[in-house]
Amino acid sequence: MAIENDRSLTDLLERLEHAAEHDTVSMSDILDEFGDRAITPFILLIALLLISPISGIPGVPTLSAVALVILAVQALRGQRRLWLPDFLLRREVAGPRLRKSAHWLRRPAAFVDRHTRPRLRMLATGMMRFLTLLAIMIIPLAWPALELLPMVTSVGALTVFLLAFGLFTRDGLYVLLGYICILITLVPGVYLLT
Repeated sequence: MAIENDRSLTDLLERLEHAAEHDTVSMSDILDEFGDRAITPFILLIALLLISPISGIPGVPTLSAVALVILAVQALRGQRRLWLPDFLLRREVAGPRLRKSAHWLRRPAAFVDRHTRPRLRMLATGMMRFLTLLAIMIIPLAWPALELLPMVTSVGALTVFLLAFGLFTRDGLYVLLGYICILITLVPGVYLLT
């Protein structure tokens, strides 16, 4: 059973491609496409883009981390309207590069959409929603320091993506997979520190 269209990755990518029709695209242009009430979809979109090759552009992981932390704080506070500082809203990326990244993500997005449905809802609501948003806020804090290592931020972005996608679609299985990713990355780190 596929998820409803307005809660699908395919829909998000279509909107992103529409926003990326010009030579350069700012965060403000993307926000105009999604609307200022789209905090969770915007978190999801940023994480999704960082899984793609666009994460290799210098500065993108750091700016994305700043945006994700700001958005997660707003979601934790229960804000209804999304806000980003002007320096982030003015940041631009090449439209063709953004369209290429969105196109690259289309096939995996369609696969995920087909295999998503409301399940394990207790992991995507109530106190678990709060804890998941807190995790989404904390994970990107390490990205600026890791930016020099190619594609490392994509691993963190995959974790944020799974957590945010689970909240977005109310599919707790994806939230659970996100927490498993956290454990997989934390255990070796703790082992190395001891």
